Amino acid sequence: MNGPAQSPDDGYERPGGQARIPGPRGAADDLDPGRAPQSLPLPGSPVPPPAALPAADPVSDPTVDRVPDATGDRVPDATGDRVPDPVSDPTVDLGTDAAMPEPLLDPPPPPSHAVLKSLLGAWALAACSAEETQAVEDHLTECAPCAEEALRLRDAVGLLHPEENLDLKPLLRSRVLEDCLGKRPARIPVPVWANPYDTETARLDALLQDFGDSEWHTPVRLKWFEEERRRSQRTTVAGVIGHLMTVDGLIASALGLDDPLGPDAPKGGPTVRTEHFWGASPYPTTRQVRDPWREQGHTLVRTVSFAGRGVAELAVDYGGFALPLGDAFLERAFECWVHAWDIAEAVDYPYEPPSGPHLHGMIDLAARLLPGALAQRRRAGLAAPARGLVAAGAPGRTLHLEIEGAGGGGWDIALDSPGAKPSPERTVAEIALDGIEFCQLAAGHISPEEAAVGQHGDREAIRDVLFAAASLSRL
Repeated sequence: MNGPAQSPDDGYERPGGQARIPGPRGAADDLDPGRAPQSLPLPGSPVPPPAALPAADPVSDPTVDRVPDATGDRVPDATGDRVPDPVSDPTVDLGTDAAMPEPLLDPPPPPSHAVLKSLLGAWALAACSAEETQAVEDHLTECAPCAEEALRLRDAVGLLHPEENLDLKPLLRSRVLEDCLGKRPARIPVPVWANPYDTETARLDALLQDFGDSEWHTPVRLKWFEEERRRSQRTTVAGVIGHLMTVDGLIASALGLDDPLGPDAPKGGPTVRTEHFWGASPYPTTRQVRDPWREQGHTLVRTVSFAGRGVAELAVDYGGFALPLGDAFLERAFECWVHAWDIAEAVDYPYEPPSGPHLHGMIDLAARLLPGALAQRRRAGLAAPARGLVAAGAPGRTLHLEIEGAGGGGWDIALDSPGAKPSPERTVAEIALDGIEFCQLAAGHISPEEAAVGQHGDREAIRDVLFAAASLSRL
């Protein structure tokens, strides 16, 4: 009687002395009846040698590594074995030298107190290196004696190297010329009344020397006072120099020199000439205006130096009025300084006022022009009527003008008539004003109401004189 058939996975011995190794249900050899079952030799049976593997194809087999050839491509080595890549394979040992980490060095010890104290002088002079500076400053936060010593050294350095403006002092040029002329007098000296103009044009030219193209086109707003209110005109640095050149041309014409506006120059005063110059070209004025302006100034000074003494009384026509040549040079020096101040303010650069003697001459000219300006405003109905007309040369009502500071002094102003003689006995009012502020008022940069003045006496006379000073300004 036959028993039940054994399952292929029951593990019993089969014919041929081989035992079936139980496996999981549904294994591949159980599902494929045409495949010979896999078996292992019984204990004690000889182990057959492994079958030779087929050679790897380096072309079709991507697992075969390549050795770099002369062109840089990797090819398999002669044996077909994989060549390890030390760059891309992190398992490759680079050697004992590369695997060993570098030993950590101990940080250097901090400088001693004696060394840091010896560096205080160099630190105060900013002569230490970055490392030394950091070490000294860290030490100063911990050592009070060294901190006090460092403070004293820093103060001493400030006394040795005071911070000064790099610009030349207004008096330096005069002192150098005076010293040179003292050793070797000039064969043809410059007239005293032309010195302020010569100095102020030289100072303005020094300011313009380092200007680039962008600075020459910096906007500048010219200010003046007209018809009881302040007016202004927008231009550029180059436009201001062109304005100075065209108004200086009035003096050139009076001396018989070439007019910068040419033979077709319009008849009129500074405003007419300036507007003609600005509108003559469709293009903005550039830095090219500097050379003709400077050359014209040198020519004016040279011409009056050779002309002799009587030339100072030559009349210069300003359109609505005339000035002697000496006063015209002083007026041009004043305007040159005022507009140089405008330019320096536009480019955010400091600019010193004129020297005391030159500033005194400019204030004196404005004070001498006040009676005529007051009479002109009275004729226009802008000032109070005269209260006591007197004959020419007779003493009349007077206002005393006291100017303080450099270039200051005292002036008596006739109130009722330009021909009247000022009289201290008939003084009805007094005004005290700083010199620079008075010049700003005469230039139209501040209004009469903005002028901080000390006032005493007739309020009406004080107001009329302040407005008359502002009316001296123009474009």
